Amino acid sequence: MADSEFKPESLRVTERIRDEIIDGVRAPGSRLVERELAEELGVSRLPIRDALHILANEGLITPRPRTWAVVREFSASDIADLQEVREAMEVMTFKLAAQRHTRNGLDELRAVLETEIEASKKQDYVTARRAGAKFHELVVGLAGNELLIELQAGLSSRMRWLLSQHDDLEIMAEEHAQILEAMASRNLELVERLVLQHIATSKGSVDEKRASMQ
Repeated sequence: MADSEFKPESLRVTERIRDEIIDGVRAPGSRLVERELAEELGVSRLPIRDALHILANEGLITPRPRTWAVVREFSASDIADLQEVREAMEVMTFKLAAQRHTRNGLDELRAVLETEIEASKKQDYVTARRAGAKFHELVVGLAGNELLIELQAGLSSRMRWLLSQHDDLEIMAEEHAQILEAMASRNLELVERLVLQHIATSKGSVDEKRASMQ
């Protein structure tokens, strides 16, 4: 039996709506109405209410009075704030992971990277972006710092959203591959340089995409 079958209904609903927001299925500004979501997902309104509460706390939606919300529209200032926090945290995270990684941890990273590379070649945006975000999440675990893991958990959804805002799938996958090899060799100086370059590439891609949409 699949693990997902054991998840509480509110958790399954939360994951589905979260993924749809991050994948772009539910566009910024879209209305999220309890009654409509309950009918669409075939559940009662209680798990929908719980899900909207969780997603509001994660910063992905903006609550409105009574029983609805809207998908958050991240402003240029919001994105700049996320980029600054990302740069500060990821340089430290990847360097710690380079020092503390295990063989099994690296194998798990390589498996996720392989998925990302294959999806990027096929221009499978959803799979590639999800794998790319998973790559970053796994590195947090390899860093072996419980406080960092706790802080990252509070930002996870917004960071997943940020990491989904690019179209350069193959470039991102290639940069992940370079970072992974530097981590495997515990070359901290190279890791830092590659991570900063990766963040700059991602930022440039996000800025370019937003400019094209205006």
